[in-house]
Parts: sequence; C-alpha cells; structure tokens
Amino acid sequence: MLAFIESQESLFRLSLFFGIFAVMAFAEWRYPRRPLTVSKSKRWFNNIALTLLNTALLRAVFPLAAAGFALWCRDNGIGLFNQIAAPQWLTILVCIVALDGIIWFQHRLFHRIPVLWRLHAVHHADRDLDVSSGARFHPIEILLSMVIKVAAIALLGAPAVAVILFEVILSGMALFNHSNVAIPLSVDRWLRLLVVTPDMHRVHHSVHRYESDSNYGFNLAIWDRLFNTYRAQPEGGHDGMTIGIKSHRDEKQVIWLTGLLTLPFHLFSRQPKKKTEKHI
Repeated sequence: MLAFIESQESLFRLSLFFGIFAVMAFAEWRYPRRPLTVSKSKRWFNNIALTLLNTALLRAVFPLAAAGFALWCRDNGIGLFNQIAAPQWLTILVCIVALDGIIWFQHRLFHRIPVLWRLHAVHHADRDLDVSSGARFHPIEILLSMVIKVAAIALLGAPAVAVILFEVILSGMALFNHSNVAIPLSVDRWLRLLVVTPDMHRVHHSVHRYESDSNYGFNLAIWDRLFNTYRAQPEGGHDGMTIGIKSHRDEKQVIWLTGLLTLPFHLFSRQPKKKTEKHI
C-alpha cells in the first residue's frame, strides 16, 4: 500500500482531495451549520480559481514538490531519519506529527508578524466559511509555506510516503474543518479532543482578534491545548458570530480573484487584542 501511494502520488492526492471535497460539499448543503451571507457561486468561483492558480504556481516553482525533495534527501543522507535506523511505521508516524506541529507554529507566526499577516489575511477575509475556504490562500503564502515545509523535511529526513500522507491528511482536514457542516454537539465534544472540528476552527475566523488568535490547528487538536491557544466557543455563539476581517468587507476586495491577489498590498492594521479569557 505504501509503495502504491509513493508510485501513484498524483492519483492518490487528486482522488482523495476531490472525494473529500465532494463529501463535505454535500454534507454542508444537506446539514448546514450557518446561513451563508454571500453568493455561494461567486465565492466558489473565485476561491477555486485561486486554488488552481496556486497549484500551477507550486508546480512551476517547485517541480519536484515536497515528496520529490524527500526522495532527494533520502538519496543524499540528509535529515534525522536518514541517519538513524527506526521502524518504518514509527518514522512515518513521528514525521506526520512533527510536520503537523511545524505547520501549527507556522500558522501562529503568520498571525504574529505583520508582513506575514498581510498575506494570511487573504484566507481570513472570506466573509463566509465553507469547504471552498479550506484552500483559499495567497500565492506568496503558499510559496513561503512550501519553503518552510521543505526545510522541515530536510531536518527530519522524512520519507516521501510520510510527506505524501501528511499533505493529503492536512488538505483533507482543512476541507473538513472549514466546512459549514453541522455536527452534533455530543459528537463534536469528543471529536475535538483528537482533531480540529468545524466548530472549533470557526472560532479562528471570527472578526474579533481575541478569537481569531486562537485555535490555530488544522489537523491535530493537541497543539492549541498544549500552547494555551485553545478557545472552546465564540463569545457570541456560532450563529451570532461574524466571520472575516472587520476592516475588509467590500466584495471586490475579499471575494473577487483580483482583489484577493492585491489585498496584502493595501495598508491596514489589525484591531487590538483585548480579551484574554478562553471560555474553556
């Protein structure tokens, strides 16, 4: 199975991505958590266009991609797990968890450093949250994220199959936890002990900075609890909360592709972070 994943990377990735996207799109249509405030077709057209642009750009700038770079590291003995002997299952597990932690730290960094926040604001400026939001990022942020990822791969000596599995899990979980699907509270309460749920991540997309600077995780829920950035619920409740960036509500700037590409270059500052209570 692992050999198949490595040899059929593109088929494996695309099948799971489109499969998860379709499942979550159906689920949020059938069981919506919140009413949408903006035309869905308009948002989807531009969010998907941005995703396709990012995919093409990544392939052009990083033709080997992350998995190809992992193979190069293996052939040249670069990284921890290319220097020590360890069971394959343990190596894969440790690398997936470590890469998830690094992505969590990267996400927090993009909130803390103003120039990085300008890029990440493209993701947060979406005025609704659904499955199409899960891959909505500025192209420069995507490129920077890949640089950080390949540095982490080189440090860990992560095997290609671990990298592929991590990226598939991460993209699948991003589609899941950005979706507008209603999950029973009793299920959500237990599920979020392990992974980031839609209700947990929705708090992160609040217009209030004291809420958006929490719940940074995309996959494993442990990091926010470990580093004290976990917030259980939005102050106004999920039905009453406002999603997006308070200073950026114009459709031309936060929905249309041209606006998304130029948004980081418009001057704006984040509102002060006032409240500290977590409502845990």
